[in-house]
Parts: sequence; structure tokens; C-alpha cells
Amino acid sequence: MTTWQGWQHFATSPPPAPPQPGDPPRTTEARLAYHSAFVTLRTPAIDTLTTQVRTLIILGRHQQHTARPSLIVTGPPAAGKTTALLNVGRACHLAHTHRNPAPPGLGHVQVPVAYVLVPPGASAETLTAEFARYLGIPTTTRMTTTQITDAVCHTYNHTGTRLVLIDEIHRLNPRTTNGAEAADLLKDFTERIHATFVYAGIDVTTTPLFSGIRGAQLAARATLIHAGPLPARHGTTHPFRDLVTGIENALDLQAHRPGTLPRLTSYLHQRTAGRISALTPPIRQAAITAIHDGTEKITKNSLEAITLDHHTEQQRRPTRQPPHRPPKNA
Repeated sequence: MTTWQGWQHFATSPPPAPPQPGDPPRTTEARLAYHSAFVTLRTPAIDTLTTQVRTLIILGRHQQHTARPSLIVTGPPAAGKTTALLNVGRACHLAHTHRNPAPPGLGHVQVPVAYVLVPPGASAETLTAEFARYLGIPTTTRMTTTQITDAVCHTYNHTGTRLVLIDEIHRLNPRTTNGAEAADLLKDFTERIHATFVYAGIDVTTTPLFSGIRGAQLAARATLIHAGPLPARHGTTHPFRDLVTGIENALDLQAHRPGTLPRLTSYLHQRTAGRISALTPPIRQAAITAIHDGTEKITKNSLEAITLDHHTEQQRRPTRQPPHRPPKNA
């Protein structure tokens, strides 16, 4: 998805859809493929990001001469940050193309959304190359970084880019010479490209990204959205149980009893520590196993038979305490 063709295919391909009442039964192969891909469920991070992106795009629509406010999705590893980024990007792409269909004879394509990965050890040169590669902007070894930057800004504005998604932002380290140049380049892009920038990265507030003068500039322009484990209870709501219920409603199993997974909410929350990335894979695996062995249902035993990712299993494993030994008599 780090090229326009790949992004367009992702954004316009129909996402997996859960079975609907009255639909004819799907084949075994179709149900296996469905549980392998599965649906993207709404989370608090996705809802918050969707609302704020919509607002910032409107705010920045007529702001031409200074950097627009930006957003940063942050949180621990595998907390659903990239999923939130892609979900909002797809929604923005579809909404824009629906409202603004390309007129007949338009000499260039519309590119409402760009998705760029920050390369490891990012420098201004490598980061500019990623922006150019997304739109297939031709470059040569004789071109300077400034020339490529000018071409990137012109092309992104010419194609009407309104939202720029930058993932793996924690890879950028402004404390190094290369990282400082890359950070300055991003600031330049935000001022010259007429788009809203949204970043995603691992625990960015604890990285060098927010340190020093450059970090202060970014922090002053960016709003943080935290994507983390879901609590079992938040006030009068039960976010984790609601997510479990949504997952169960999306299953396509012939003998699964509704309400089974919500009744296992406490067990699932304790086992996954509320991490979305640790919740959906075992349920999908259990569903695939249930189709293969003909049971067509998920139980606590079938979930127990599945090993979670190493990080979650290590957190679940109790720390062994050394045996208590009475002090020796003097």
C-alpha cells in the first residue's frame, strides 16, 4: 500500500462482510477465507481518529501558508495503530471520490490519500524517496534532495492530496544528523503540501521524536490519540465486552451459540490484557479449526488450545517466586 496503485486497490476493494440474515450459506472455502481476512471492528481509537481527521481536514482546507494541525496515533506495539490509520484513510478516500468524481477528460488522477512508511534510520533523502515512490514520481541520481522535494510537493498538490498518513514515525530520531534533516523535511512538507498529516508510531512520547527544538515544534502542532489495551469497564460502559460481542456477531459458524464469547469476557480480558491484537487472532484461529474439525463452534477449551503471541504469553505467565527459607540461627 506504499504505492498509489496498491493503496487504490486496498481502498476500493470491498472489505470482508459478515453473514447477513437471509443470505445463502457460504461454502467451506469461502468461510475459511472470510475468517482468515475477517472484519475490521470499530474501536475507540478508530472513532476518535475518524472524528478528528474529518475536523482537521475542514479546518485546513483554506489554510495555505502555515503548517496545518496534525494528529499522532501512539501506543504500545500491536495496539491497532496501523489498523486505525488504514481504516480512516480508506474512509477518507471513498468519501472524497464519492463527492468529487473525476470529470471526463481529466488529464491527471485524483489522489486524495497518501500512505508512507518511515524507512529505518530515516534521512531526508530516503524519506523524500518514499514520498516520490508512492506517486511514481520519476527521479534520477543527478537530482538533489531539494529538487525531488520540489517535485513531490508540486505533484501531491496537483493531484489533490488531502490526507497524508505516515506510519512507523518512531523510526525518526531527530537527535542524529540524518534524523534531524528528516524531521526538518517533514516540517517542510506539512507547510508546502495542502494536506492534513496523520502519524502513527510506538509510544512516541518516550522516543527522541518529542525532544529538543524539533520535538517541541511537532508537539505544539500535533494532537495525540492513544491506542492501547481496552479496559474491562470504563464508567458505565464495557468496551472490551462490546468488542467481544462484535467479534462473535461477525463469525460465520453453523453451530456456535450466541452469547458464548461475551460470557467469556473476563477470561479473555485476563488472558489478553485487553490487547486487541491478542484477541482477534485466537478467535479467528479457533473459528478456522472449528470449521475443519466439524464442531462449528468456539468454546473456552478450543481457545485454550491456541497459543497467543509470545509477548502476551510472557505477560500471562506468573513470575516464579523463590522458596522461602527461614534465616539460619546465629
